[in-house]
Amino acid sequence: MKDFAPMKDLPPEAMEQVAAYFQALAEPTRLRILNLLRGGEHNVGFLAQQCGYTAANVSKHLSLLTKQGLVARESRGNCVYYRIDDPAVYALCDLVCGSIASRFDREAQHRALFSAHAPTGS
Repeated sequence: MKDFAPMKDLPPEAMEQVAAYFQALAEPTRLRILNLLRGGEHNVGFLAQQCGYTAANVSKHLSLLTKQGLVARESRGNCVYYRIDDPAVYALCDLVCGSIASRFDREAQHRALFSAHAPTGS
C-alpha cells in the first residue's frame, strides 16, 4: 500500500495536479466512460456505442483521462484498448456517490415529512 500525502501537506504545484485530476472527473461523459471501464478494458468503438457519442468525442475524453493517469491505452493491431490505470478513482467516485445518495435520501425524507404535515385544501 502506498503512503499518501494528506492534502494539507501538498505544495501548490501538487494542488494544481489535484485540481486537474478532479477536473477530469467533472464531466458526466468521462464518468460514464470510467464506469464502463470498471467492467474491463474496451476499445473506443465499444465505449462510443455504449455512451451514445461519436468515436472522436470519446477519444477526446479518453485522451484527457489518459493524461491525468486515470486510464491506460494499449494498441493492438488497428485497435486501441483502454483500461483503468488508477483503481483508486472508483473508491473516490463511490465515496462521492454514496455521499450524494445519502443527501438525496435526507432531502426526500424532509419533503415527505413536510408534505405529510402540509394543510390540505378545502
